[in-house]
Amino acid sequence: MLNIDDKMSSWYDTAVELTMSYGPKLILAILVLFIGLRIINSFTKTVSQRMKQRNYDATLRPFIISLINWGLKAMLIISVASMVGVETTSFVAVLGAAGLAVGLALQGALANFAGGVLILVFRPYKVGELIKSQDQLGVVKEIQIFNTILTDPQNKRVIMPNGAILANNIINFTAEGKIRVDLTMGISYDSDIKKAKEVLLEVMSKHDKVLKDPAPFVGVSELADSSVNLAVRPHCSPTHYWDVYFDIYEQGKLALDTNGITIPFPQLDVHMDK
Repeated sequence: MLNIDDKMSSWYDTAVELTMSYGPKLILAILVLFIGLRIINSFTKTVSQRMKQRNYDATLRPFIISLINWGLKAMLIISVASMVGVETTSFVAVLGAAGLAVGLALQGALANFAGGVLILVFRPYKVGELIKSQDQLGVVKEIQIFNTILTDPQNKRVIMPNGAILANNIINFTAEGKIRVDLTMGISYDSDIKKAKEVLLEVMSKHDKVLKDPAPFVGVSELADSSVNLAVRPHCSPTHYWDVYFDIYEQGKLALDTNGITIPFPQLDVHMDK
């Protein structure tokens, strides 16, 4: 049996042998990893700046930079592992098995990733556009790998999974460059309908954010219980939607009052038989 001194000597010899064999490789691998990460970060930063200078799409730029960054880092890690002595084929096989396991556990996340790729390829919407999906209305602020970030009319931040967005209807209010504002104004049955239409058309024609083409429209939409309802339909740029919405309601009411056209209160006539 080996005594303690012999065991210590054997361990020491083994440690020296391992250090002499793997020490230089390990030091070199650490240097390559450190320098490689610096180069990758510098490269991706340069690519991002060049894409900004050449006015690449703001929707696509963050996605591409992220893929380049993580792709290069994965290649660097595999290269460093092979320098230390890890079999590259075995390492890739382990990564593949781990990726399969993670993929099965994160099916929803992968669906959102695939949704993000499809959104960037087919462009149902872009950054800065007003959209509605899953009963959420808002301006697209950012398209991330897994989520789309919206800002709703109340200035709240809405985070929507990309997979869920593609699985539902998408209404893009900005894509056509103009949007119709749907308003309804009621006038009394005693009022002059033609005069009311002329007044409201004049209000819309004088508004600087109402488009001339398509031309504003006013028509009778309903003969209600207490009023004749007029459909008021101006068109505007999507960015001016709420300005036109509130202005036309206010200015239309004031103009109708000025011209003696009344907007009736709801009323009910009751007849009593003796």
